[in-house]
Amino acid sequence: MNEQNIEESRFEFLKGDKVLWMVILVISIFSIFPVYSASSNLEYIVNNGTTTGHVMKHMFFVVLGLAIMRLVGTVKYEYMGKLSSIMLGLMIILLIVTMFTGQTIDGASASRWLKIPGTPISFQPSSFAFLMLIIYLCRYLTKKITRERLPIENVMYIFGPILLVFVLVAKDNGSTALMILMVSVIVLVIGQLHWKYIAGFISASFVAIALFLLIALNTNLIGGNRVHTWMSRIETFTSSKAKSADVDDESVKAKNYQVMQAKAAIVHGGITGMGPGKSALKQMLPQSASDFIFAVIVEEYGLIGAGFLISMYLIMIVRIVMIASKMPAFFGSLLVLSLGVMIFIQLAVNIAVAVNLIPVTGQPLPLISYGGTSMLVTYIQLGIILNISSRIQIYDEEGMGKKQSIVEINDIA
Repeated sequence: MNEQNIEESRFEFLKGDKVLWMVILVISIFSIFPVYSASSNLEYIVNNGTTTGHVMKHMFFVVLGLAIMRLVGTVKYEYMGKLSSIMLGLMIILLIVTMFTGQTIDGASASRWLKIPGTPISFQPSSFAFLMLIIYLCRYLTKKITRERLPIENVMYIFGPILLVFVLVAKDNGSTALMILMVSVIVLVIGQLHWKYIAGFISASFVAIALFLLIALNTNLIGGNRVHTWMSRIETFTSSKAKSADVDDESVKAKNYQVMQAKAAIVHGGITGMGPGKSALKQMLPQSASDFIFAVIVEEYGLIGAGFLISMYLIMIVRIVMIASKMPAFFGSLLVLSLGVMIFIQLAVNIAVAVNLIPVTGQPLPLISYGGTSMLVTYIQLGIILNISSRIQIYDEEGMGKKQSIVEINDIA
């Protein structure tokens, strides 16, 4: 009995799924090395800060993220559901403010960052809006789940918020806007919304996207949009895949510079890699510390290092699915799966861009890429998942402890 208490107190700080905690810690510590290596690009090419300064900033966000993740674990996740509508409303207001006063940082071409007045701190409201939207959808789908909602309710309280956030984000961050739609549809499917509403929403989304593109490409009503940049990236991607004789190779190479350098870095790394800090092509990748950091990892640590990192991510995803499957409360299970989908899609998109499977986007590698907002949002997501995992009832030698009723756990209204 005493040994059991000692063991429990030893892991008291690691509240929740211990395997998931270990994976998060391993990835977080590992992230310091590729960021330190790749951030030299920011010092010598972009002429922004120093390598030591960038890695210290990254380490600060790692420690801060872990602290926030643990802090999130002390708050009942039901309260997060209750506050999600208020927080989503606040994020929508910040997105509107960003449309008019947004700034660019670190050489980025999109005005996605909002600066906190009186401080040097900037953040991306779109990342927090994405998270709040998903929590809100999980709560609404859980609330009164046994009752058939009227069509107008679905339009006002489900489809309306999704499309509103999409429109506000799409102007400066098309890839995140598309991810918002994709993840939202998956949440609606997992949340057991009737298929006819989901089909209707998908149709309405296609119409909304088509109208947005049509207006942005042919009018000046949506000022400062990046639609032409997206179209150029898609054309560059398709041209690089094409083998027809009429393709101007030099033009394609110039436009596809980042992807070509990333592929070269991956090939250069081989099986064992060049060694930590010895990437030769990181100086030729404009976003080597963020969007294309996976290519730097493969070059320095080889397929073995990349395989190890991917295996850590796979363990993370598997543990998230296991937590969701063991959670008896519908809201908790839906929320864990939804947050897991967000992390998985971001991970898949970043790696797919590095290996030239999809056009270039601005999605960072979770827990690895240099940058504060995305990293902190990921830690919050994992903190919520760990929070929910700590609420799962498990059997021990003395049997089941006091079990919470489904009604009690699902009481989020």
